[in-house]
Amino acid sequence: MTENSIADRAETVHVEAAQQPVQMDLAGGKRSLYLLDGMALVYRGYFAMIQRPPITATGLNTAAPFVFTSTLLEILDKYQPTHIAVVFDTPTPTHRHKEFPEYKAQRESMPDDLSAALPYVQRLCESFRIPTIRVEGWEADDVIGTLARMADEEGQLTTYMVTPDKDFAQLVSEHTLLYRPGRKGSDAEVLGVPEILEEWQVQRIEQVIDILGLMGDSVDNVPGVPGIGKKTAQKLIGEYDSVENLLDHVDELKGKRRQVLEEHVEQARLSKRLVTIDRHVPLEYTIADLKRQPFDDEALKRLFAELEFNMFGKRLFGAQFAAPPQRAADVTTVSERSPDLLDQIAALKTLKDTPHQYDMVEGPQERAHLISRLSEVSAVSLDLVTTSLNPRSCEIIGLAIAMEPHSGAYVPLPDEPDAASQVLEEFRLPLFENPQIDKIGHNIKFDLVSLLWHGMDLKGTLVDTMIAAHLTVPDMRRSLDYLSQALLGYRPISLAALIGEGGVQQERMRDVPLAELCEYAVEDADITLQLWNVLRARLEETDQVRVFEEVEAPLVPVLAAIEFAGIRVDADCLKELSSVLVEQIEAAAKRIEELAGESFNLNSPSQLGTILFDKLKIDPKARRTRKSKQYQTNELVLARLAHGHEIVRQILYYRICTKLKSTYLDMLPGTISPKTGRVHTHYEQAVAATGRMQSSDPNLQNIPVRTEQGREIRKAFVPGGEEFTLLCADYSQIELRVIAEICQDDRMIRAFLDGEDIHTVTASRIYGVPPEVVTADMRRQSKTVNFGIVYGISAFGLAERLDILRAEAAQMIEQYFEEYPGVRRYMDEQIVFAREHGYVETIMGRRRYLRDINSKSAAARQAAERNAINSPIQGSAADMIKLAMQRIHSQQVARGWRTRMLLQVHDELVFDLHRDEEEEVKEVVAQAMMTALPMSVPIVVEMGTGDNWLDAH
Repeated sequence: MTENSIADRAETVHVEAAQQPVQMDLAGGKRSLYLLDGMALVYRGYFAMIQRPPITATGLNTAAPFVFTSTLLEILDKYQPTHIAVVFDTPTPTHRHKEFPEYKAQRESMPDDLSAALPYVQRLCESFRIPTIRVEGWEADDVIGTLARMADEEGQLTTYMVTPDKDFAQLVSEHTLLYRPGRKGSDAEVLGVPEILEEWQVQRIEQVIDILGLMGDSVDNVPGVPGIGKKTAQKLIGEYDSVENLLDHVDELKGKRRQVLEEHVEQARLSKRLVTIDRHVPLEYTIADLKRQPFDDEALKRLFAELEFNMFGKRLFGAQFAAPPQRAADVTTVSERSPDLLDQIAALKTLKDTPHQYDMVEGPQERAHLISRLSEVSAVSLDLVTTSLNPRSCEIIGLAIAMEPHSGAYVPLPDEPDAASQVLEEFRLPLFENPQIDKIGHNIKFDLVSLLWHGMDLKGTLVDTMIAAHLTVPDMRRSLDYLSQALLGYRPISLAALIGEGGVQQERMRDVPLAELCEYAVEDADITLQLWNVLRARLEETDQVRVFEEVEAPLVPVLAAIEFAGIRVDADCLKELSSVLVEQIEAAAKRIEELAGESFNLNSPSQLGTILFDKLKIDPKARRTRKSKQYQTNELVLARLAHGHEIVRQILYYRICTKLKSTYLDMLPGTISPKTGRVHTHYEQAVAATGRMQSSDPNLQNIPVRTEQGREIRKAFVPGGEEFTLLCADYSQIELRVIAEICQDDRMIRAFLDGEDIHTVTASRIYGVPPEVVTADMRRQSKTVNFGIVYGISAFGLAERLDILRAEAAQMIEQYFEEYPGVRRYMDEQIVFAREHGYVETIMGRRRYLRDINSKSAAARQAAERNAINSPIQGSAADMIKLAMQRIHSQQVARGWRTRMLLQVHDELVFDLHRDEEEEVKEVVAQAMMTALPMSVPIVVEMGTGDNWLDAH
């Protein structure tokens, strides 16, 4: 069907953990107690999905309850605990606050959307019938420590402390273990005494407290001893056994270390007391009170429905579970929740209780009558029923049409291909290619591309409800079923109910009884029509009519034409490039081992770090990762060291080659269509908040251009025949030109008007030298500044990228703003506007809503501020190339060109250029791209032609 699979982000996160098979408890079948550090897990869940949080129809951020539920179900299913509890902090000051008022004083307020989600975590615990424990005046650490001690004393019970907090390492014993939940798909870690001793490099578990006290904790504002980090603390405790003994023998130390310890004796003692977990909290609970109880199924069903946790609901209650989204009362936020979710669920209408008239149209006379009715309408909603979700290979087995709400018709197609084509042909001119009838569909590009592969087109205005939803209700998932429930209060027939759970074998559609298929298909068309009536009003309410009608809707047929055309790829060239890369990979690996003086696993960051920084000592200041404590060996780190060390250059080269081979050269041949010898990518409009399109299946927007080896892959992309050549048209520095246009900085605009190189101009002004003496390195640094500042780069980030001191980077940023004051003014004004309105806009008026722009969380707020600054820039550039593509496509059709547009890659368009049309096409393309948006800043388009993509670029 035409359903789009973009939706349901939240339900694809942590799926692996949630579907683990049930296993024996880690304690070997003994009784086990799991104590969950509630607030630590809640914060972990919230920030784990901070970039793309799952949002319900009512605007609730469910990241924290989602990850919490995932972790909880993993524990319950995989380890089958006999006892369990969740422990939370309270706002009441503890003995630590009384002794040290600055304790945790610097912590930011809880983010607003996390605060709103907390009651749901409590309700989850209640529905799972898991005790939640809060003790006024005590931290969760102390309560968990006390419960673990009680369980240990009771015996025959193994305790698992479920938390990412490092402080709990001090509590580990023979029967009390630390359970660290996995992150980003990794498995959870269970650490006992041997693992903690190894990780902390101590002889006894209690020495963890000494190390924590010496190093302090910036998160909790525990001061520690200045200048003493974890390594130094480990060394000191290794020699002196404890903080107390160290302070008694401080006179044995030398130099600055002795001085700092002598000056902070009491602070060291205080810090140790602050980090020590108290294991004697007065509790009203016994271990027996924590015995696992059966779930409250009805409460869980209600809660999963309210939170839109379909995945968890189906897992616990079967495939029939369906979580209806709450009705959205407002475009972006909903201040009132349904007081009774059961009332809401009951209020959802279905086909069974909705009067409707869905007609089966089987014979020639019935089809003729339907076609006659089509001549009386100006718009229809249509939906093709297909045997797969691949428009290039699917068979069309039916056509559903709706002309008014609650009514419609279904035209089944014969099984025999020629007969099916004849039926479709009956609708070609009266419907499909009738420009007088608007076509409404949900992901209508799928229907259009499918028809193109069947020799037909869709003409007239195309209206896509998925795109309209993307513009007007951006926080919602965009599946048809979801939007129907959220915006219409109507639950459609599910695909799973029609053909079984999963729905991946869509060929089963042929086996569905015709009467059921008619109801299902026409309902989709009917719902789409009703959705359009709702979304059309929302487009007006949110001032998105112009973006929809001028930018997005007219782009659908353009993208369909690109996908249908495809780009020819030379499989033999890919094979040859792969062979060359194999040789280069082997040569690089051999050279790396020669330079290292031994063989090791080049793909192991741990082994690589040991070789580079322990054995070869190429960087005495090498950093380690926080989690694994391994040396950092990412590309940024290695690039900074490459100029002085051949082995680092070889490693970078090895990584580039192996990634290119696996990601592109091994993958691309399988995407070449055997029918056409071309690769047919898929473009998605309703994904990025900025309006940028995304290419997928395969992604051709990420074919590398920055390295010589990556660029070689473009050689395999070739023209469609001898009479064609490839044409590349690329915007030059488009985002910088958009910045100049939006901020109207006189100096920046003048540089573009005069045709100067903006990076050289910036370097000249920052460094205070004439343009003619600007060096290549100065220009490179200024290029980083030009692109980085408007995307919120900090002095620290700039220093890292340029490998310079932070103070030097801060000075460069300040000088930049002095030279381009309009940029700083624009940035400040955008943030103010966003705080007042909750969104920012592109030149065309495309909105980006910023939920966290007024958040109490500095991290969330700053991320929103960066988006407030860069979204109008990225979005305006995206709108510009979309408008240009429409104009070019329109001219291509009107002039009957044999030239075809093949690819859109960010700021670049690629064409299969017929040689006889070269001059005309170049003129039209250049004009369309340069004038897509009226701007005072000149737009420059660079063009090239060649026998492959590399030569043309």
